[in-house]
Amino acid sequence: MFDFDNTERTSLEDMGEFGLIDYISKAVELTEKSTIKGIGDDAAVLDFEGKKTLISTDLLLEGIHFDLRYVPLKHLGYKAVQVNLSDIYAMNGIASHITFSIGLSSKFPLEAVEEIYQGALIACKKYNVDLVGGDTSASAQGLVISVTSVGYADADKIVYRNGAKEGDLLCVSGDLGAAYMGLQLLEREKDIYLENPNVQPDLEGKDYIVERQLKPEARKDIVELFAKLDILPTSMMDISDGLASEILHICRQSDKGCRLYEEKIPLDQMTYDTGREFGIDPTVAALNGGEDYELLFTIAQADHDKIKNLPDISIIGYMTAASEGCEMISKSGNLYPITAQGWNAFKKKG
Repeated sequence: MFDFDNTERTSLEDMGEFGLIDYISKAVELTEKSTIKGIGDDAAVLDFEGKKTLISTDLLLEGIHFDLRYVPLKHLGYKAVQVNLSDIYAMNGIASHITFSIGLSSKFPLEAVEEIYQGALIACKKYNVDLVGGDTSASAQGLVISVTSVGYADADKIVYRNGAKEGDLLCVSGDLGAAYMGLQLLEREKDIYLENPNVQPDLEGKDYIVERQLKPEARKDIVELFAKLDILPTSMMDISDGLASEILHICRQSDKGCRLYEEKIPLDQMTYDTGREFGIDPTVAALNGGEDYELLFTIAQADHDKIKNLPDISIIGYMTAASEGCEMISKSGNLYPITAQGWNAFKKKG
């Protein structure tokens, strides 16, 4: 991907900003037919032939959104792209382009930048997205990554958060809580290492939850499935801040209430077992953990038969009148208000 054979540390100060941009641009391959002009001018030029344009931006800050003591740089570049593409898919659109900007201190050599961009370009290739621009800058506060994604959709196919109707089915893709439990595992191993650097991390048998944290996958396949099955969700968003928070967003913006069934929330067995190991209720991890990047959506009851047997979609509840509130029916049959205020189990220790 990068033609870089020198095994020595390469200083960015010696290379300069324009040298770095030129180096990165040589590794970028443009494949989207809508790309007229990519890196190399004052702005990219795109042509969507009458489609509506979708744009989203995410900012990732070292020490806030990621910890380089256990996040590999290649994974970081990959994840930075994925979390941004997820916003486009959450609108029922197709992501087509990104800009990728970084701010970094002098402690990072060219080889570190190369790792970040390798991860980003792997994600671009996998999801048929062109990297068409960005910016580079010095940073006094550690590593900063900003990604802007661009996509498109027919006007009548765009799905917003405010379209849910009373009686609609509340659905989610994939399973929830795994990314949060992966984070807890990585944080535990980091703390053990800081106390005793001679102790090797113990991640054996936990590949799935670690990967869900370090290398999430945006659900483009679900959007493609909707098109194939002729399903148009009435509302949709991605799950970045936890299921409870996202449900409340849809309810508020649609002016509706809901009933969520705890027993219907999809949990992977590893998530469940690791939660018990850490003394965390797996339902709590799903409701408030975040970073799953699955899709939460509502559909009309008329579409029930189209999804009822799909293994990667779960019907977890239904929409009600706003006056009935947003509530979860527990496994024991009790009714609890859905809140996104955080739980004691989620407070950082120490």
